[in-house]
Amino acid sequence: MDHDEARTRILDAAEKLFYERGVQSVGMDELRAAAGVSLKRLYQCFPAKHDLVEASLRRRDTRWRTALAAYVTDHADTPGARPLAVFDWLHDWFSAPDFRGCAFINSFGELGATSDGVARVAREHKSALLSYLTDLARDAEVTEPASVGRQLALLVDGAITTAAITGAPSAARQARTAAATLLVAGTSGG
Repeated sequence: MDHDEARTRILDAAEKLFYERGVQSVGMDELRAAAGVSLKRLYQCFPAKHDLVEASLRRRDTRWRTALAAYVTDHADTPGARPLAVFDWLHDWFSAPDFRGCAFINSFGELGATSDGVARVAREHKSALLSYLTDLARDAEVTEPASVGRQLALLVDGAITTAAITGAPSAARQARTAAATLLVAGTSGG
C-alpha cells in the first residue's frame, strides 16, 4: 500500500473512532488496527497523535462544509430560503444513527486547553461557518448581515449541542423557527 492510500485509511479510521468515542479514548495501536496498517506506517504518515487529530479535523471540516453548502444549494430556490435550509440539513444530520454532536466542539472540549493545534482547527471551522452564514444572510438582503450571521451561528451551535445531549433532532426545527423570525426582523428593518 502506498503512502496516500495508507494516509486515507488512517484518516478514515481516526475520523470514525475519534467521533464515536473521543480523541483521548482511542489509542494509536487501535487506530493502526482499524486502518489495517503497521504501526511504523502510521507514524510515517502521522509522527504524533496530535498531527493525526488535526488532519482528521481538517478533513472533516472540508467534507462537512461541502455537504452543507451542496444541500443548501440543492434545496433552497431563493436567497431568502438558503439560511433556513441550513437547519433542514442539520435536522437530517441529527437524525443519523451515528450523530454525536460537533466534532470540533467535542475535540475542543477534550483538548482545546492543552492543544493549540486542535483549538486553532476548531476556531478555523467555526470562523468558516460564520463566514458562510454571513454570506447567506447578505444574499438574503438582511439589514445587518454580519450581526445576523453571528446569530445564525449561535443557533446552529446551540441546535447541534442540544441535539447531541438530548438525542432530539427537533432541536434543528426549533432553531429554524428562531432563524426565520430573525430573518424576517432583519429584512423588515425591525
